[in-house]
Parts: sequence; structure tokens; C-alpha cells
Amino acid sequence: MIKLLQSRKGEGHVDVIVVVLCSMLLISLAVNAFPVFIAKSQLDSFAAELAREFEIAGRVGTETTAAAHRLRTQTGISPTIAWSRTGNVQINQEVTVTLTHTIDIGFFNFGSFPITLTSRVTGKSEVYWK
Repeated sequence: MIKLLQSRKGEGHVDVIVVVLCSMLLISLAVNAFPVFIAKSQLDSFAAELAREFEIAGRVGTETTAAAHRLRTQTGISPTIAWSRTGNVQINQEVTVTLTHTIDIGFFNFGSFPITLTSRVTGKSEVYWK
């Protein structure tokens, strides 16, 4: 029995099985985590476009609401939007828009846990209000 346990004849096959198993677990983890990075990128571009819409309009109101609705349909995400100010904003005054979005990430259906993504962009008004 001791000679059988000390034998190294099948060692290569076991190493290959372990390497394949570990690589498949690593690939599946990457596939489950990759949508979080895509959602963060979408959230950042959503916030940047929304801030640009504010800069052009010079106010937080109907223009920014319409832009948010358009971006929601384009990206497919529906973040919570918070503005630091509302209404007309005088030229060169700053307004910050903060977007938060929660995405669930799970590993092999063992349970998912939420991750809150936040994107914050500051823009300056380009409109002079009399």
C-alpha cells in the first residue's frame, strides 16, 4: 500500500484537472463581475451627459428631466439622480449631479449581494440669466 501511495504515475493528470478547475472558476468569477464594470462606465457617461445638458440649458428643470428620460431609455439603467441646486443657475456657478445605482452581483447563484455604484459630476452654467 505504501508503494502505491508513493507512486507518481498519475500525478500529471491530477495537476491538469486542478489547473482546469481553477481556471474555470476564475473565468466564471470574471463573467459574473464584468457587468459591474460595464454598469459603472454607463453610469459615468450618463452623469457626464446630464451635466453637459445642464451646462447648455443653464438650469435644472425640464431640459435635464427630458435628457434623463432619454438617457434612461438609451442605456437601460435607471439611477437615482440628485442635484445640488435646482432652477435657474447664473453663469459660472457650479452644480453637482450625483447618480446612484444598485446592481446585484452573485457567484453561481449561491446568493447575490448588492453593490451601490455612485457617479458625481460637477458642471458650470453657460447661460446668463437677466
